[in-house]
Amino acid sequence: MIKRTLLGLSLALAIPAHAAPPPNIVLMLVDDLGWQDVKCYDIDAPSPMETPNVDALAKRGILFRHGYSPAPSCTPSRCAIMSGNHPARAQTTHVSGGRPPGANKNQRMITPWFSGRMPANEQTIARTLRENGYATGHTGKWHMSASHSGFPSALDQGFDYTSSLGGAARGIQQGMPNRLQNFATDKPGDPYRLDAEGFPTDPVTVAALKFMETNKAKPFFLYYATWLVHTPIQSRSKALLDKYCQKLGVDPANSKEWSLEGQKNPYYCAMVETLDHYVGQLVTFLETTNDPRNPGHKLIDNTYIFFSSDNGGAEGGRGEAITDNAPLDKGKTSPREGGVRVPFLVAGPNIPADKESDVVVNGLDFYPTILSLAGVKKPVGKNLDGANLQPLLTGALGDSSLVLNQHGKPRADMIWHYPHGKNQSTIRAGDFKLIRNYDTDSGKPPTLELYRLVDTKGGKSARVDIEEAKNLAAEQPDKAAAMNARLTEILTEMKASLPYWNPTCKTPVTNHEKVPAVTGHTVDGHTVTATFKENGARVVRADLIYAIKIPGKRGEESQEWFRAFAEIDNGQLKGTLPPDATHSFINLIDENNFMVSYPQAGGAIPLGAAAK
Repeated sequence: MIKRTLLGLSLALAIPAHAAPPPNIVLMLVDDLGWQDVKCYDIDAPSPMETPNVDALAKRGILFRHGYSPAPSCTPSRCAIMSGNHPARAQTTHVSGGRPPGANKNQRMITPWFSGRMPANEQTIARTLRENGYATGHTGKWHMSASHSGFPSALDQGFDYTSSLGGAARGIQQGMPNRLQNFATDKPGDPYRLDAEGFPTDPVTVAALKFMETNKAKPFFLYYATWLVHTPIQSRSKALLDKYCQKLGVDPANSKEWSLEGQKNPYYCAMVETLDHYVGQLVTFLETTNDPRNPGHKLIDNTYIFFSSDNGGAEGGRGEAITDNAPLDKGKTSPREGGVRVPFLVAGPNIPADKESDVVVNGLDFYPTILSLAGVKKPVGKNLDGANLQPLLTGALGDSSLVLNQHGKPRADMIWHYPHGKNQSTIRAGDFKLIRNYDTDSGKPPTLELYRLVDTKGGKSARVDIEEAKNLAAEQPDKAAAMNARLTEILTEMKASLPYWNPTCKTPVTNHEKVPAVTGHTVDGHTVTATFKENGARVVRADLIYAIKIPGKRGEESQEWFRAFAEIDNGQLKGTLPPDATHSFINLIDENNFMVSYPQAGGAIPLGAAAK
């Protein structure tokens, strides 16, 4: 009897325990959702917007108070999240890239060349997961190319399925009285037919639900990229619009009366609640659908959900206020807090529920964290500028030392690089944030701004100056200098492109008279040779900005511009461009960081067949 018992025990020990199958991943990336636009992030005046489903998602997992986007605008954040490369490293720092740099006489600084897209062969998170057995799907906005749906598309970047149909709020003619018309109805045949709860049907969400249903028998990665809550600001739900007009006491036909501080735009409020409804639809599907890979369980039991925004809230546009990121300063297209601090939620198996963390995190962290949660190894040689959050998610939520970079060291700082508009680079290290201004020839603004955002003790952060209102650079010059040096170190390692001074600005910039000039050029096939003259400032770099035809939809082609570096030797530059390059510009950068473009008029230099 004893022998039989021992034999049975040995057989039981020899049979491995049932291992959970690879988890599903749902990444929800909202467009332009501000840090204060959802209820669960309220810290001052209550938001008028009702977001019960996002709030419930926060209760399901961890809410990060110091969550950031990789950039203050759309394309660079999306490319960074999908590729794992920082926007400064990828040379993708804003939208609508892939153009020759230039400036008019009213601009003191010139935006450097920046790419309009990810490389076509990028090792995206989707490609890596697909190579490890995942079904990969994208629905909604793409905009990781020079145009919304240009090359390379989601299908070129590792996705099995894509649907880029417009969302429920799109397609309404802008302006008045159009946005007080074309509301969705409950009539059959209405493409935005109101559901049982009175919300318009959303093609993006319908496609996402279909993808999960179709692929539930295997691990899936869903990239759910909403068009909401980007402009145009309008609602297909008349009931929701009426609700917020009444709640805010405003007239929907008179935007001037709600172009005030605070969140007073009834259309925007309706859009946020509509978005919240769609988030609820996805979570409900996961909660109610049996998991064929894990009998006795629902899909939600083995699904990690990430929720964030591509940048801070858009404060205004088209003559009206949209949202208010207060107490944070500025909004979309600014690397100040209002432009980069965003909602950031994570929920899933073994992640504690109803918790908050003051540890600083970033959308760049999605790639390494997802790989870790999925048990997938980082591809050999793949750069990942973010950090793996899994040790933090399953450990002490206030311990920032658990956030490790790709070299296995605790992350000590985080940067944003935005050589556009106000031309700023910023770095956050611990409780402090430094802003570097580039356009300082007149002394305004100051070169450096230093702010203490919070006071962190024992993993908890007490609010100090998240408004970025008190510049401490003069009081703490050593700290400002040290952070600035670290910012330079990181930007240099990433080979980031800095903005240039404009020598043709009608308001002269110091040393503008010393800029070099190209004196002539020759073309031999795709090799460009040019001579130049220095007029008091040494030439430190020569760029060749060249055009290539990019495939588009229905056989159409578009032109996109890229950058190559020419060799400089004794007043001459020389560079050979790819065989498919058609035209080129020469840009000289001198030691004072002025940029001179050649030719200045008459178009670019033709190459190859175009030169004949």
